[in-house]
Amino acid sequence: MLSAVAAMPSPSRPSDSTEALRALFAQRIAILDGAMGTMIQECALAEADFRGERLRDHPHDLRGNNDLLSLTQPGIIERIHAEYFDAGADLIETNTFNATAISQADYRTESLVPEINLAAARLARRAADAATARLGRRCFVAGALGPTNRTASMSPDVNRPDFRAVTFDSLVAAYLEQARALVAGNVDALLVETIFDTLNAKAALFAIEELFDETGVRLPVMISVTITDASGRTLSGQTIGAFYSSIRHVRPFSVGINCALGGAQMRPYLEELAGLADCFVSCYPNAGLPNAFGGYDESPADMAKVLGEFAAQGWLNLVGGCCGSTPAHIRAVADAVRRCPPRIVATHPAAMRLSGLEVLTVD
Repeated sequence: MLSAVAAMPSPSRPSDSTEALRALFAQRIAILDGAMGTMIQECALAEADFRGERLRDHPHDLRGNNDLLSLTQPGIIERIHAEYFDAGADLIETNTFNATAISQADYRTESLVPEINLAAARLARRAADAATARLGRRCFVAGALGPTNRTASMSPDVNRPDFRAVTFDSLVAAYLEQARALVAGNVDALLVETIFDTLNAKAALFAIEELFDETGVRLPVMISVTITDASGRTLSGQTIGAFYSSIRHVRPFSVGINCALGGAQMRPYLEELAGLADCFVSCYPNAGLPNAFGGYDESPADMAKVLGEFAAQGWLNLVGGCCGSTPAHIRAVADAVRRCPPRIVATHPAAMRLSGLEVLTVD
């Protein structure tokens, strides 16, 4: 049985991208891309587009399986990556947010998971290399590992509080399969994002450490949590301080907040994290809160104003956009933070820091 605590970092040698990313983050606030789903929705794709010729006879509906488009509509995905680089992004995420066997089971496409992730990583790599040549600056790829559609800490059935829809071991196996393919596709970093359950994140981090042991090479590990509402807690109940204490032992390259809230609603939690984290800090909010129709109304100028204020406060090392954001949002944000120096990484005296739903520091 695997331990529920992610392994301590292995002695694997750093990847070639590690120092390049570290130098970028030290030099200025780096720019992440925006939403992939928003851009795909603008393409108004039909069921036949998701299927392509290869999956024409697949026995389950595939519309909405955006990750699958890396196989069936690769030109669309590569074009979106290029648009974000041209808007100022230094780092793009692979189109793999739901590309685990657990999430792909909804479409009966679990068998395609290694191929989906490998194709997505190669598309992003090709777009990054082309942008590097076109723009004259190095462009990077982060392999995205989403939270899955299951939670390991809570029961989905209010009448069975002891029930879990997924086990830690099955999460580790799913994340390891995904991470292997992403690394084989030559990503520069791994990004565990939109974390709503810390136990799910620990499974991803455990799997990543296993992969580093296998390959002997350590990529930068980036971690991003989502605060679900004004309570300032994750869906599984942790405060931002408790969450950071729960994952700090893996020595992440960066930690941050994304999704769920708009930038303005993230302010107190980002400020707290910026004061806690002894690594780089990221923020990529939604384009405001969703409206009654599930859309996002915050303009590029509005998003840029809020994130520019965060940068001026010295809270940011990496900034971008999540749901509802577009290349126009990223261009405006890049312009807003251009003259702001990057956040200085926090340092704290050694202490015992324990976390449950809240953090306990023993000096």
